[in-house]
Amino acid sequence: MARYKSLVKKEFERPTWDEYFMLQAELAKLRSNCITRHVGAVIVREHRQIATGYNGTPPGVKNCYEGGCQRCQLRAEGKLASGEGLDRCLCNHAEANAIMHCAILGVGSGTKDTTLYTTFVTCLECSKMAITIGIKRIVCLDSYPETDYQLLEDAGVEVVLLDKNAVNHWINVMLGEPATNVLLK
Repeated sequence: MARYKSLVKKEFERPTWDEYFMLQAELAKLRSNCITRHVGAVIVREHRQIATGYNGTPPGVKNCYEGGCQRCQLRAEGKLASGEGLDRCLCNHAEANAIMHCAILGVGSGTKDTTLYTTFVTCLECSKMAITIGIKRIVCLDSYPETDYQLLEDAGVEVVLLDKNAVNHWINVMLGEPATNVLLK
């Protein structure tokens, strides 16, 4: 056992739970097919990931980047502002996809008192869905123009804005030296 102790650096570091699950949301957003914004979301219960989502058109519908969503095309061309014309957007939000993933998998009642990690704070519609399924905490990296913080507060949902630098640190660790926490002989 003493042999193994000498292999571990004295300053062993690893991400906090919030940083770890935000990295999962960052990874999920790489699957987004939206041309205007890439968003990833992860729903977590007791430090276990139970659902993942990213934004984009529904299954079987032409991808947004292939012209599937006219609203996103207009936004990309500068003809619509962020948050405008959302009722015409064909893309599902990442948070909605994660919530629907729970329904598809039959997680349902297992969503009570969960945490939603999302790269942008939830819009009004996704906030309502999150409240409905029992999400009690939303951890995000960025704001969104159509967020009703009062609604979230009234529903007892804590909103945490995570430090982007902390998440970027771990991305750099992943891209850097292999085995950064272990000394190899």
